Amino acid sequence: MRAVLRPVLAAIAIAASTHAAFAAASNTPTQYAVDPALKTASIGELQSRVRQACAVTQAKLQNVSEFSLSRKCDCYAGRTMRSLSADEVQAYRDTGVFNEGARAKALGALDSCKLQRPAL
Repeated sequence: MRAVLRPVLAAIAIAASTHAAFAAASNTPTQYAVDPALKTASIGELQSRVRQACAVTQAKLQNVSEFSLSRKCDCYAGRTMRSLSADEVQAYRDTGVFNEGARAKALGALDSCKLQRPAL
C-alpha cells in the first residue's frame, strides 16, 4: 500500500520544482529534496500542489489531457486535504510525501472521486 501513491507524490515533487525520483523500496523517493516552500505553504497551496500532481499522474495513467481531469482532481485534492489530521499535514510539510495514515485517506479519495489507483 505504501507504494501506491509514490507516483502521485513524485508528481507533487516535480510540480514543486524539486528533484524527484521514484523509489522502489522506501516511503520517500530517492534523491528527493523536500521543497522548503512546503514549510510555510497554506493548506490551499498544499491542496493546489496535490491537485496538480493528481492531474499529471492521472493524465499519464489514463492517457488523457490534464485539463480533462480538473474536476476529478479537484475532488481528490479537496477530500484528501480535508481528511488529514494536523499531524499528517505536518508530516507532509516535513517530508514532502504522505505518511501511511495520509496515504490510506488519499486512496479513499481516489476511489470516491472515481480516479485510477496507480499500480504498485
